[in-house]
Amino acid sequence: MITSQQCRAARAGLDWKRDELAAKAGVGLSTVASLERDERMPHGPNLAAIRKAFEAAGVRFTEDGCVCFARGGTAE
Repeated sequence: MITSQQCRAARAGLDWKRDELAAKAGVGLSTVASLERDERMPHGPNLAAIRKAFEAAGVRFTEDGCVCFARGGTAE
């Protein structure tokens, strides 16, 4: 699971707008916005898709809540 803070940090680190993340994850913009505003946690498949989009771009989430980026960057 990723938190709203991790989502915002990962998106900022990749310089992605909310709509870019939504498109890459195949989820609605409202899903990303709701997660980042702590309004609601997306359903399992949507949250997994968001995480998978970040991981495909080289982002790693640690158990202690950190957000790590691959060296050299793999983001598009």
